[in-house]
Amino acid sequence: MATKPRAWQRMLSGRRLDLLDPTPVDIEIEDIAHGLAFVARWNGQTQGDFAYSVAEHSLLVETLFCRLNPKAPAKWRLAALLHDAPEYVIGDMISPVKASVGPAYEELDTRLTAAIHIRFGLPAALPVSIKKQIKKADRISAWMEAVQIAGFTKTEANKFFGRPDTDLINDLNITLRPPVEARNAYTARHQQLLEALD
Repeated sequence: MATKPRAWQRMLSGRRLDLLDPTPVDIEIEDIAHGLAFVARWNGQTQGDFAYSVAEHSLLVETLFCRLNPKAPAKWRLAALLHDAPEYVIGDMISPVKASVGPAYEELDTRLTAAIHIRFGLPAALPVSIKKQIKKADRISAWMEAVQIAGFTKTEANKFFGRPDTDLINDLNITLRPPVEARNAYTARHQQLLEALD
């Protein structure tokens, strides 16, 4: 009789996260921050001496979300920071790969997102209006990344991600930094947002 394949991953915190049935008690922000700091966006195809990590991307998305929604409460800012948190265990797949994998990827992402949200006091599923605003910030971030570090022309980026409001992003520049710095910045921002929830 064949043994069932292992579907859990041991985290540096010592937690054992079951990918098929993730529970909030097995999720730690340090594991998320560490994992995201080492996951490269754009499959690593970016300029610079360090990969552009999902942790850096998440910090930028949260900044953009705040600019788009300056009166948003801390819980939705936290949701923006955590929008790609499941990638700490499933990695960052570019859109063409997600399309080829099919609905199984989305189902896994949804399960992990729900557990992460519950762990940090958010609703398992976000309101549609908030998801749309986070997605808008995500697309602006993708445009910035494409133009600043991934070799796209502005015309190409406009075609794939939409043209952003330049006033929103004029003073924002993507700076690549070592994973430990991205990890620490992510963890620090998470702590600030948690404290703002009180």
